[in-house]
Amino acid sequence: MEKFQNKYLEIKNISKDIVNWVEDVAEENNCKIERKEWKSKYNSYVVYDYEPFCSEGFEINILLSSFDISYLNFIKYLYNEKLSTIEYLDNCIKIPAIKNYSH
Repeated sequence: MEKFQNKYLEIKNISKDIVNWVEDVAEENNCKIERKEWKSKYNSYVVYDYEPFCSEGFEINILLSSFDISYLNFIKYLYNEKLSTIEYLDNCIKIPAIKNYSH
């Protein structure tokens, strides 16, 4: 009898704005959230398993598991694409407007 062994993927320093998206995508793709933590950027000993009252200065880390590595690879791909899209859109916003000075 074959024993199923879970595979793991840790995503570190997730933006607070997309944490819910990561959780939803994990659930939709047969993955379980094994651990979600808020880790202090200033003191490595300060780690919470719940969102602190003041979450500034903390990075959010999530550990996902699945019985199939393909699901985790897909989530990693989607996450990287999401970050690339956000970066692209941020850069689009920063492009100065070109004024038309036609007479």
